[in-house]
Amino acid sequence: MHIPLSQVATALDARIDGNAELEITGAAEPAQCAADQLALAMSPKYAEGLAKGQARAAILYDGASREEFGLEAALFVARPRLAMAHLSKLFDPGPQIAPGIHPSAVVDPTAKIGEDARIGPLVVISANVTIGARARIAAHASIDHGATIGDDILMHSGARVGAGVTIGDRVILHYNSVVGGDGFAFVTPKPSSVEVVRATMGAETELEHQSWTRIHTLGTVVIGNDVELGSCSCIDRGTIRATVVGNGTKIDSQVQIGHNTTIGEDCLLCGQAGVAGSVQIGDRVVLAGKVGVNDNIFIGDDVVAGGGSNIVSNVPAGRVIFGYPAIKMTTHMETYKAMRRLPRLLKDVAALKKAVPNTDKND
Repeated sequence: MHIPLSQVATALDARIDGNAELEITGAAEPAQCAADQLALAMSPKYAEGLAKGQARAAILYDGASREEFGLEAALFVARPRLAMAHLSKLFDPGPQIAPGIHPSAVVDPTAKIGEDARIGPLVVISANVTIGARARIAAHASIDHGATIGDDILMHSGARVGAGVTIGDRVILHYNSVVGGDGFAFVTPKPSSVEVVRATMGAETELEHQSWTRIHTLGTVVIGNDVELGSCSCIDRGTIRATVVGNGTKIDSQVQIGHNTTIGEDCLLCGQAGVAGSVQIGDRVVLAGKVGVNDNIFIGDDVVAGGGSNIVSNVPAGRVIFGYPAIKMTTHMETYKAMRRLPRLLKDVAALKKAVPNTDKND
């Protein structure tokens, strides 16, 4: 793939200086850049590597000069990270899936497949499935009966869509992701240990032996447009109502979304986050890596939770939280600073106790 810089500049909404017809085949870090690649030197720190590479063109930072670095052409962008998004899209061909339906795929006669679909080897599409136009479904993926999938979906190898699931347009399901698995819901004949702990806040009590009885999952999952689900992530179907993921939400690898949960639009859930059942999450919420969310709580719009936080109670809109249990990040940092001072404080208290006479002793 050879692309002239003028086309790259248009895709990145960039200002170009120098030879606009210079063709590139990809992008690279400056020190490893070949002559036919575009160097990503969007800060002085990275631009230092240009002398070690062979770049003829680069994306430079404001105030830099292409002549200073001996370049034939340079691009200048307002927001480098956004430019990276557009540039990576320009050079990413995606999985190579041949047009049409592979002979080894199993497609039920009642399934409706949209125009220009690409269905790879050993894909299984069950009865009464509807798939939109230009779908790309890679090898070993499966779609269970009654599922409805929108236009321009991309399912990577091993992705699974359960029965009755509804997925919007331009959704990406990465390797071995699962949409519509059963929810994790069990009940005991009498109050379980978990219910007792919640009611007593952990007071010790004697419990009789009981077995768990499964609550079957009758609901489904509804996913909006432009959603991504990372590799080995799971979204459980609702018990009665649907589990919902709003438009534009991006979910990283190894994330678990529990049954009945509703996630708003344009949220970001990072790797190994875990959301329990019946949680209500607003729009534009960010859950950093390894964040845990307790069941049956709500998280307001625009909340940001720092990595490793455990959210055990409701969070109002706009709050930045951190820690376990998660509290305001500013409060957490002050608490942490105070905890670090405890050893010195205890030494000071011990010294004061030695200095003050013990008036409790009998004469």
